[in-house]
Formats: sequence, structure tokens, C-alpha cells
Amino acid sequence: MNKSILLTSMLGFASIYGHAQVNSKKIPVKNTYEIKSTDSPEDILRKAVHVVPTANQYQALKNEFIAFIHVGPNTFTKMEWGNGMEDPKIFDLKNLDTDQWCEAMKAAGMKKVIITVKHHDGFVLWQSRYTKHGIMSTGFREGKGDILKDLTASCKKYGLKLGVYLSPADLFQIESADGLYGNLSEYTQRTIPREVAGRPFKNKTKFNFKVDDYNEYFLNQLFELLTEYGPVHEVWFDGAHPKTKGGQKYNYDAWRELIKKLAPEAVIFGKEDIRWCGNESGNTRSTEWNVIPYHDDPAGLQNFLDLTDEDLGSRAKVLKAKYLHYQQAETNTSIREGWFYRDDTHQKVRSTDDVFDIYERSVGGNSTFLLNIPPNRDGKFSPEDVKVLHEVGSRIKETYGQNLLRGAKGSKETLDDNMESFSILSDKNPELIYTTVKPVKINRFVIQEAVSTNGERIEKHALDAWIDGQWKEIAHATNVGYKRILRFPEVTSDKFRIRVLESRATPVISNVSAHYAPGRPPQLVFNRSVDGMVAIAPLKSEFGWKPHGEDILKNLNTNFQIHYTLDGSQPTAQSPVYTQPIAVKGGQIKAVAINADKLVGAVAEETIGIAKKQWQLIDNSSEIAKHGAKLAFDADPKTYWQSNDNGASQHISIDLGKQYNLTAFSYTPQKEHGKGMMAKGVVRVSNDGKNWSDAERFEFGNLINDPTKRTHRFSKNIQARYITVESTEITGGGKLLTVAELDFIE
Repeated sequence: MNKSILLTSMLGFASIYGHAQVNSKKIPVKNTYEIKSTDSPEDILRKAVHVVPTANQYQALKNEFIAFIHVGPNTFTKMEWGNGMEDPKIFDLKNLDTDQWCEAMKAAGMKKVIITVKHHDGFVLWQSRYTKHGIMSTGFREGKGDILKDLTASCKKYGLKLGVYLSPADLFQIESADGLYGNLSEYTQRTIPREVAGRPFKNKTKFNFKVDDYNEYFLNQLFELLTEYGPVHEVWFDGAHPKTKGGQKYNYDAWRELIKKLAPEAVIFGKEDIRWCGNESGNTRSTEWNVIPYHDDPAGLQNFLDLTDEDLGSRAKVLKAKYLHYQQAETNTSIREGWFYRDDTHQKVRSTDDVFDIYERSVGGNSTFLLNIPPNRDGKFSPEDVKVLHEVGSRIKETYGQNLLRGAKGSKETLDDNMESFSILSDKNPELIYTTVKPVKINRFVIQEAVSTNGERIEKHALDAWIDGQWKEIAHATNVGYKRILRFPEVTSDKFRIRVLESRATPVISNVSAHYAPGRPPQLVFNRSVDGMVAIAPLKSEFGWKPHGEDILKNLNTNFQIHYTLDGSQPTAQSPVYTQPIAVKGGQIKAVAINADKLVGAVAEETIGIAKKQWQLIDNSSEIAKHGAKLAFDADPKTYWQSNDNGASQHISIDLGKQYNLTAFSYTPQKEHGKGMMAKGVVRVSNDGKNWSDAERFEFGNLINDPTKRTHRFSKNIQARYITVESTEITGGGKLLTVAELDFIE
């Protein structure tokens, strides 16, 4: 059955209490619906299921897996956020291989790449007419290099779409004496683009906006990006503002008008088209609705708040809306620790298991997966990153390249791989049954709603398999939306049934497929006790589900052995077998799981600090009830020390029990709340516990968005028995310090 807006508007709608009921009232589909004060709950739900993505949003959804690129001065300074005052020549790029980037991204199955052409520091990666703070002032290709130009060519070569991240924040324009950001300039009529002698534009489109100096600057740069590169399919606006000045306001209406005119196929991130998922770690909501409530009309908003609540679009939320708007989520995270490249030695890379798991949770959870891969100082993706990308791409193809329902009896419209056709389920018995020619073994099932024409409808559903002469539920979940991937322990059957348990209107399903993901040895994790004993165990996914109480990890990863090494070498089948906790004094431990088929899992590794059993607390600046200073070294990252709220300068002094030759220390932030993370500090040492000397200062960036364990390596080894760690700056200008765990490494 082909899609039809008329048919859509005639479908049945749910009562506010449960299953679908027929109501033939006709209304059109829209991207946004205003809720009237006279609307009944049934009216609101009817509008909710007629909220659909725009054509551009729908194409963005179909991209599914896309890439992020962060490269700039931070690549060379090892900082996450620059200050805008870096000498451009610090960007010491000698080589650039964007073909290598695109080959790896294409191999991973990505369809689009978004590059940070200007991060918060204001440094630009293209030959802009409007600033010298960028690649034109570096030694790269004698100042004539243009990373965006190279990437545009590579994207065309490899068939990838292009997006640009242009930071509204600009520390260079803030800090420079003649900077345009917040300079209190008058709002006057300006012509965009501003002509520059000797640099005419081929595109002769002109815009007239009443703007100030910084908005003119920003619009001029947008014009360059959208007319001389691309075509551009996404414009990415970050909401982060490390610093502001002069009450600077952004004229988003002008930005939007220019983008929609010059890049008509582009979606805008951070505004009405696409929203942030709410974290940078790859976490996903178990229920991700893209039809969400707004208090004001999104079409007129200048600023869009970060939506971080767990529940954004449930029926309860929808019924309280003033406007209902389609705004899909991008689940963004990095393949490395941090957004920018730091090094290949200490900056860890996500395992293939990690990335594939996030892929299934995000793409299979009604969102888009945006994975950052930061190029190194040689202008390439590092080998480990490339390896993971290729492995993830192979796993996606291996798992989802073949529909095991091919040739099955069942709804033809849902088996034709055509998103434009769909099947309308029965109101009385909303289910679909598929019978295969012969039994098939599966552990993945994909369901897609016809969201482009019929909106989001399903609120709860289940999957059954015909086993031993009866139906057995093998998986269940809440909403579906663009795509839901159900994951469960493998089953073999020739008959499968989808049951819709709750819906806002008559369910309309466009595609269904069944797949098998081969079992793999699990990713491993280390847990260390205070006396130095290290336990190795499979990492249990916090995003998986356990239908009928079954252990998914156990079902999918049986018959494996764990092998480990303590000398820094890669563990193999010939390495010692782990059977019980190991006494580790310090250094690096690596471990891997190998199954009965000799399939090798992802290597887990961790640098182990010195054992804490003999440590004694000497002194601390302050502590609050239930969060004493001793919790900073109790070998339990779930507990933490918290100081009083009386200043950025807080300290803890520890007797390590004997003198050590220390090479580094690690700080693990607490994750119970976002306060008190140690942005900057100093390490002091003593050999008698009385006379102290400064050993080294340290800085940890972007802790608010990425509160993970950080390691600072000393510029030279430090001999000490007594050690003090003192904070000098707390994130967000805070005045209390929290420490989940401190570790010192020989």
C-alpha cells in the first residue's frame, strides 16, 4: 500500500487510556502543531501522530551513522578548549590525507561527515576572506592550505555528504583588541557577503540584514562555507560558551534565512531541526521520542535549550504541550577520550564492541549516531581508530546486510525494503506474523514506522517466536519511530510475531527485518581492591535488557576464557588464564576473552596505580558528612570526598606508606552530581610530611561534558612518600571539590 496523506488522516487514533480506536476526523501532517486551549486529550494525540519530519530531517534520519571531525590548534596543544590567543603557527600540520579519513568512514558505514571548521577558539580551517586567525596564517602549504576544500573533494570521491560545525562562540574575536564579538557595535543594514577586493564570489546571491559587527562576520563566513564548498547537508551550532562579552546576541533569524536559501537540503543542529541527545558519552534513552512538546513555537525561537530529561515525549508530556514539533536526536560521542587528538599512547580508543553497541542503541533507538574521529598531527586518522572503524563497518554488514525474513510469508509492504510502502495494522488485533521457508537463527529484529507520512504511533510492543508449538515472547520495548532494533538471546524458529501493545493511533509499519549477530567474546573490565587485588570480569552493558529474567550477556557470550598480561604485551591464547583475582603492585594490565571458536574479543587495558592498603590521610582542607576525605582513596569510584563550599583552593594530603618513584597520577571525578570537578591544580610532595615543595601543576579540560578518569603524567619522575593534591580551579567557577578516586602510578 503506497503512502498517502489522505489515508493517514483517516486512520484511527488512540484513546488516552490505551489501544487504538477508529476516528475518521481528517487533519494534515505537519512538522509542528499548535495545541489550542480547546483541544481535548484525543485532539492532542491526533495532532501528535500527524507531526512528521521535514524532507531534510527524514533524509538526515536515513543517514543513520555519521562522523564528526575535530581538528585545530587543540590537536597540537592537547587541550579540549583553546583560549583564542594561540599563535596560529602552533597549528603545525605538515601532511593531510582526507582521502584516508573518508575511506575509513565509508568502510564504517557512515554516510556524512561534519567537520569543525571553527571551534570556540575562533581558528578557521578554510581560506576565509574575513579573518587571518586560521590556516592561512600557518605554515601548512605555505599558508595556502584549505582543509575544508580537501575534505569536500574527498567526500565527493567516496560518496559522503558534508556538514560544517561553525561555533557561534569565538574566543579570538572576544579576546582581541579589535575583536568583533561583543564590541557594542550598532545594528545597521549590512549586505551579505561583504565584498573583499581580489576575492569575488561566483555565487552572486545577496542578502540584506540589520545586524551588528559580529553577526555580519558570522554571516559572511556562513556565506563562504555554503557557496564555495559542499554541497552542505548539515550546519552544526554548538551551544557551548566558554566566555561571553558585551551582551552579544546572535541573529539566528538571519542565519536561518541564509542557510535555507544557500543550502536548501541542510538540516540545522542545535536549533529546530536536530537536537543534542543530552550527553557526550554515547548514552541513549530507552524511549527516544522525536515528536516533543514545546512551550513556544519553534519556528520563532532564537535559542533552543538542551533537552536532557529522561522523558521528553511520553504521552503525559505530549498532553501538556503548547506546541508539538518533530526534532530528532543526534547521539554524539567520540571514538577517543576527548574531542581532539592528544596522543596514541595514553589517549584511549573505544573498542569495536563499544562503538557497535552504541550504533545499535542509537540508530536502533530512533536517533542518529554521530561519532567523532579526531585526526592526528600527521593529518590522518590513527591506526587504532581506523581499525575500529573497519571492524564496526564489517560487523554492521555482517549483522544487517541480510534480512533473514527474505522470502517469508507476511506483510509484503514491510519486506520490500521500501520506506515508501507500509502496512496498516488492525485496531482490534494489531500484530504482524512472518513465516520463513525454513527455521532461521536470529538475535536481532528491526522494526520501522512510516514516520515520514504517519508520524510516531507505537508506544509499546513485543516480539514473539513460535517455539515448541507455542508463542514465546523473546523481546519487548516501548516506542519504535524511525527504527527500533530489538536485541535478545539467539532463538531459532520459522515463525515470528510483532505485537503492538499500546499506541497513540493505528500502527503503521514500513519495514521489518530479522538478523543474526555472531556471538563474540565480551569486553572486559578491571576492578581493584584496596589491597591491590585485581579482578577481571565481562563488562555488563547498562543499556541492554533481560527479557524474562535471562542474562543477555551470558546467552550471547558463552564458553570463553580470559587471558591476561602484566608486562605491557598484548594478551593471546598462550598468555596466563585468569581464574581468580590477581595481586598487582602497579603497572599496566591487559586482558582479552577468547571463545571456543578461537574468536578474540577486544583487549582491555588499564594502568594500575600503587596499592592503597597502607595509605593514611594526613590532612585535608575540609569535608562534609558522609563524604569524608578517606573516600578519595578507598578503591571505590562510587564513593567520593566532598569539601565544604568555601573556595576553589581545596587540598588533600596522603602518606603513601613508603617512598615511591612516581611517573603520573590519576583523578576520577564523581558522577553523582556535576559539581566540584577539579579543572586545575598543583601536586606538592614531601619526604617527611612537614616540608613541602611544588612538584607540578596540572589541568584537566571539558570535565563537565566528559567526567571520566583523567591521568596527568609528570614531566619528570617524582620521588615522594607524602603527597598533596590541591585544586586551584573548579569547573564552572565552583567553590567545592569532589574526588571519587586518586591514584598514583610508578
